[in-house]
Amino acid sequence: MNTKGFTLIEAMVAIAIVALAIVGPMYTANSAIVAAELSNDQITASYLAQEGIEYVRTMRDDAYLSAYAIDLGTSQYAPLDGWNNFLKGNNGPSNPWSISKCFNQSPNKTCTLDASPSQSMSVALNQCNTSAENCSPLYLDPSSGIYSTTNLSGTLTPFTRTFQAESISGVPLDTNGNPVEILIQSIVTWNFHNNTYTVTVTDHLTPWQ
Repeated sequence: MNTKGFTLIEAMVAIAIVALAIVGPMYTANSAIVAAELSNDQITASYLAQEGIEYVRTMRDDAYLSAYAIDLGTSQYAPLDGWNNFLKGNNGPSNPWSISKCFNQSPNKTCTLDASPSQSMSVALNQCNTSAENCSPLYLDPSSGIYSTTNLSGTLTPFTRTFQAESISGVPLDTNGNPVEILIQSIVTWNFHNNTYTVTVTDHLTPWQ
């Protein structure tokens, strides 16, 4: 007597076909979700890096405006004095615009940058270490949407923003011995699925725009 039915091999083939039909779309959907998340992180990192550049440009501009006021409206010396304060100031209350502690020279210096409104310019840049491995990460304030290194009550993000300034070889010096042009870098790094990603925005600054 013949009994019709599935053999073990036929059952295994059927299961394999069903599995492929399910796993394929699931893998595609998961890849799309991962790509969307990474793209969102890259956009956020780009904005954070650009914000760092704009903040440092503001520091330079404020140093100029302060020097202009001290020089009693004599703009002849204000660019030189402002530029000198911007590059060599002591980062104290009287010189809050300096990036002196962030120059990537020997030894290398790396700073975190906190551009939140609660931070005064004198403490916006904080040197961390030479390799930037232990620089403070950014926290997101859920109420204001502002990223900060000091708002520890906010949500910890995967992003770390660092800042470096660098002299450019061959650039002439002004009468104060300062280069008339420097390179600045705002760098945002983050980890995603055990991979490290980096967005770097650079700009060149001169004694005035």
